[in-house]
Amino acid sequence: MTATIYLLRHAAHDNVGGYLAGRAPHVHLGPDGLAQADRLGARLIRERFDSLFASPRERTQETAAAVAAARGGMQVETAEALDEVDFGVWSGSTFDELNKRDDWRRWNTLRSMEQTPAGETMLDVQRRAVGFIRPFAARDGDTRLALVSHADVIKAIVGHVLGLPIDAWQRFDIAPASITTLVVGDWGGKVLTLNEITA
Repeated sequence: MTATIYLLRHAAHDNVGGYLAGRAPHVHLGPDGLAQADRLGARLIRERFDSLFASPRERTQETAAAVAAARGGMQVETAEALDEVDFGVWSGSTFDELNKRDDWRRWNTLRSMEQTPAGETMLDVQRRAVGFIRPFAARDGDTRLALVSHADVIKAIVGHVLGLPIDAWQRFDIAPASITTLVVGDWGGKVLTLNEITA
């Protein structure tokens, strides 16, 4: 009983790195991000997976649509457990604005103890994301799936598999349109690839 899981970060939205998109509505992929998503889809043709799930955010759905199109119209299922961190009122703020806030600085110093204005901690994020994956690892046979999510969510999953504390999130990167591959089972889990950049 094993599950091979391709963790895909969404392609870049306009001004990625300039502001915290979070769960703000209407954050779509721009022309560069759409091209990036197409290249991700083309790269994934070489991999076998039977199911494709995406966070409900527009940018993840658009990335998943490009992956599905490259595979001849595969169905995309929405998974709330893969949603972006609920940053509450921080969503939509520029990083220059956020860096002036004490609560934002505390969050980034000790995420294991702090929570966002919406009340979510990174341990909450890790619990819901890993909880989504766990049933697939318990299935009979070889399950293979792709999950389109967000950098912090993917970091929380990888950190869990590697046995890293939640505050180790800055020790590795998860780039837009990247692929991180895991194998998990009732024996545990391992990371096969980390942050493979396709675009």
